[in-house]
Amino acid sequence: MNRRTLRAGVASGRVIAPPSKSDLHRLLVAAALCGSAARVDCGTDALSEDIAATQDCLRSLLDAQSPSPALDCRESGSTLRFLLPLAAALGKTAHFTGTGRLPERPLEPLLTLLRTHGVQVEGDRLPLRISGQLQVGKYALPGNISSQYLTGLLFALPLLEGDSVIQLTSPLESAGYVTMTMRTLRRFGVRYILDTPESCVLPGGQRYHSAETRLTPEGDWSNAAFWLAAGALTGEITLAGLSADSAQPDAAILPLLRRMGAIVEANPAGEIRVCKSSLRGAELDASECPDLVPTAAVLMALAQGESRIHHAARLRLKESDRLAAMAQNLHALGAQVEELPDGLLFHGVPQLRGGAVQSFADHRIAMAMAVAALRAQGETTLGGAESVRKSYPAFWEIYDRLLAAQ
Repeated sequence: MNRRTLRAGVASGRVIAPPSKSDLHRLLVAAALCGSAARVDCGTDALSEDIAATQDCLRSLLDAQSPSPALDCRESGSTLRFLLPLAAALGKTAHFTGTGRLPERPLEPLLTLLRTHGVQVEGDRLPLRISGQLQVGKYALPGNISSQYLTGLLFALPLLEGDSVIQLTSPLESAGYVTMTMRTLRRFGVRYILDTPESCVLPGGQRYHSAETRLTPEGDWSNAAFWLAAGALTGEITLAGLSADSAQPDAAILPLLRRMGAIVEANPAGEIRVCKSSLRGAELDASECPDLVPTAAVLMALAQGESRIHHAARLRLKESDRLAAMAQNLHALGAQVEELPDGLLFHGVPQLRGGAVQSFADHRIAMAMAVAALRAQGETTLGGAESVRKSYPAFWEIYDRLLAAQ
């Protein structure tokens, strides 16, 4: 396990946002189904373990010489949940495996939907084997379980020969991720009809196509949030490459920073500048932006007054139990934090202290604690620092550069 020693410091400089992992997953799937010369420009900053998993699985799934592909999703929930319905729509006999906590993460009600629409599924969690042909029909599922189930179905159902309907039985959460998927479908000429906010018709017999020969993903608000937080807590950070009209849920970092009193400026070039600020307590409803919670937790631990994160119970089923992980780590650094069933409660302190913390093999926990260490007196040792490779391989290189600038 890679252990890294971190010290308090000032992070200042300019960062170009890495390509969005969420956007890349979607572009890779659509481009692979396109079957044309359309190429996704991943860039060196985007070659994370999750993206590599999707690339490798798509190659195996669409290989005409492999009717029974073995798909190792590694630790990528997006890869698994996007490709399960797709493999079924293509009529493949496929064996899905994964590592880390992925085999523990639930797959219902997606597996039940596949079973009731013509697919044979062996197993309830990884490893899984599916066979048979996915059938058209009505797909009813809750909107508050995982937007990734919806995305997988949205990609798969237009490939069937008849029309299908996705019907939500409860309000949709993380709606921004579904909006991203629908934007990708439109980009590749795939039609859908929104009958109501809860009902979407997917006409069958469609094919993905694109006139674009080079597809570029938008910048990643999820990973940019760590740098914006570092600027608000310690120095002055300018982020370039972020889209103001992005559907990415973690663009919510900007209104959160403003509610907390941070100095946030956008210049005519589209860059975002955040300076060290005196932060005040705030609330965050994490139902729409769950991946933002580790970043928000660090900000709230150091904000004056009381802060609260709620509607975040789903984070217990991520790469780690992120609520427990952040509570344990921040408490070890002297934060006043209470773990709640669906969130975290903070009474802000002006300064943290050094100590020993763990990534829990979770990329977002590692990056959040790297930001926290900037405001911790003494040394902070972070175990499992290599976990950032899952989504942001260049993180430590950029982190060191921003600190060395002082």
